[in-house]
Amino acid sequence: MRVLLPAVAADGGLRWGPFADWSQLVTTTMGLLEPSASPEADADAPSADLVLVPALAVDRAGHRLGRGGGYFDRWLPEGSSARIVAVVYDDEVLDAIPHEPHDRRVDAALTPSGVIPLGV
Repeated sequence: MRVLLPAVAADGGLRWGPFADWSQLVTTTMGLLEPSASPEADADAPSADLVLVPALAVDRAGHRLGRGGGYFDRWLPEGSSARIVAVVYDDEVLDAIPHEPHDRRVDAALTPSGVIPLGV
């Protein structure tokens, strides 16, 4: 299994870098730990089988509330066969949250209690 982590690019998009060890990550000006992006990882990321995305909350229909940057909504490939899973705490799975037409839905929520299928 190959693990790729996102890095915020200067143009506001996402770049990708391989993750092998915590010591390889660097702290950004935004206080995030990120990998060094690589062209190989950028090329491989769209063909991922599973994409874990951060979220502040998700709803049962699969809408994801992020931090407002839109990084993942812009990056997630349309028509991708990847399973998109939001990582949240149990109490962050809600009945409904605000969403907009351009927001990409997620397939499931990964919580400390387990995986919850969404949008079914």
